[in-house]
Amino acid sequence: MKKTGFLVLWLLFSLVTSLECANKSPKGRTVTVLSIDGGGIRGIIPGTILAFLESKLQELDGPNARIAKYFDVISGTSTGGIITAMLTAPDKDNQPLFAAKDINNFYFENGPKIFTQHSASAAGPMYDGKYLRMIIKELLGNITMNQTLTDVVIPTFDIKLLQPIMFTTSDAKAKSSKNALLADVCVATSAAPTGFPAHYFETKDEDGKTHSFNLIDGGVAATNPTQVAITLIFNEILKGNFKLVDIKPMDTTKILVVSLGAGKAKFEEKYNASMVSQWSPINWIFDKSGTPLIDVYSAASTDMVDIQVTSLFQALGAEKNYLRIQDDNLIGNTTSGDIATTTNMEALAKIGNKLLEKSVARVNIDTGAFEPVLGEGTNSEVLIHFAKLLSNERKIRLAN
Repeated sequence: MKKTGFLVLWLLFSLVTSLECANKSPKGRTVTVLSIDGGGIRGIIPGTILAFLESKLQELDGPNARIAKYFDVISGTSTGGIITAMLTAPDKDNQPLFAAKDINNFYFENGPKIFTQHSASAAGPMYDGKYLRMIIKELLGNITMNQTLTDVVIPTFDIKLLQPIMFTTSDAKAKSSKNALLADVCVATSAAPTGFPAHYFETKDEDGKTHSFNLIDGGVAATNPTQVAITLIFNEILKGNFKLVDIKPMDTTKILVVSLGAGKAKFEEKYNASMVSQWSPINWIFDKSGTPLIDVYSAASTDMVDIQVTSLFQALGAEKNYLRIQDDNLIGNTTSGDIATTTNMEALAKIGNKLLEKSVARVNIDTGAFEPVLGEGTNSEVLIHFAKLLSNERKIRLAN
C-alpha cells in the first residue's frame, strides 16, 4: 500500500514537473527580423535578393515556403513598405498573397506607369499618384493591418502633427484606430515629398471616434527601418508580450537580422566645410553638384541606423547575426528612385544579382563606408546559411 501511494505521488510529481518544464521552455531559440529600405524603383535590388532567399528556403522546405513564415517581424519603408505588404498580405486561404519572385514582376509591370503619371499642376508633385493608389488598392483590397501573416512595422510621417507614425500589426490588434487598410498605409509610406501627393485617410477607434492621418513617406524619418523593427521587439519583450522565444531585452545573441538596402549613390567627397560655409539657403536645396540638403538627410537617416545597429551587435559579440546587404556605389540612372525604363530596371536587377556574389560588408563606424569582411564569404553564402537557420527555427517551433 505504501509502495502504491509512493508510486502515485511520484507520478504526480513527474507530471507537474514535466508541465512546468513545458511551460518554461521557449517555443523557439532565435528571434528573426527582416528589414527593407525605401528607394522607389530601386526596390528591384532587395526584390532580387528576397527572391534568392526564398528560393533557398524552398530548397529546404518545399515549394510552398514563403518569407513571411520565417520572420517574426518584417519592416519596410516606402517601396520597402510595399514589398513588406506583398510578402505578408494573406490570400483567401490565409497564405501569403505573393511569392518573393513576384516582387520584381510588380516593378517591371507597374513601375513605368507609376512614374509617368505626371501631375497636371506645375505647382504640384512630380507624379499625381493615381496609378500607384489604384494598383495598390487592386492588389491589397480591404486587407487591414491586423491581418498580416506576421508582425509588420511600416513607418510613415504625419505632416500635420510633424511626427513619425508607425503602423504595426501589434498596434492594429490592440487599437482599432491603428487598424488601417494595408493599402492606405502602403500609399502613405510611399508618398515621397515632391514625388507624390500626401495621403489622407481616417480610422475609427473602439468608441467610434474618428482619427485622421495626413501622411507622407516614412523615409523622412526612417529610410532604413531596421532599428524600428528591433525596438519594436525589445518593447514587446519588456511588456511581457513576446512569447515566441525566451529572450532578455537587448540580447542580440538571440536575434537574427537581415537588412536589405535599396542602393545609394557612389560615395564622393563632393562637399567640404569651406564650400558649404559660403552657401546661401538656395545652394543647400539645389547646387550644381546635386541636392545637398536632401543628400544629407537621406544619408543620415539610412547610415545612422546601420552604424547604431552594427555597434549594438558588435558590443555583444553577435555581429554575424546582423547581415546588412547594401550597394553604396550606384552611378548614373541607377541612383534614381523614379527612372523606370526597362533598361534601368534590368540594370537594377543585375546590381541585385551582383550583390549576392559580393563579399559580406559592414559599415565602417568612423567613415560610414561599407568595407568587405575577410573570411565571412559572400552575401549569397551567408543567405544560404541564414536560410538553414531560419528553416531549423521554424521546425523547432512547429515541433513545440
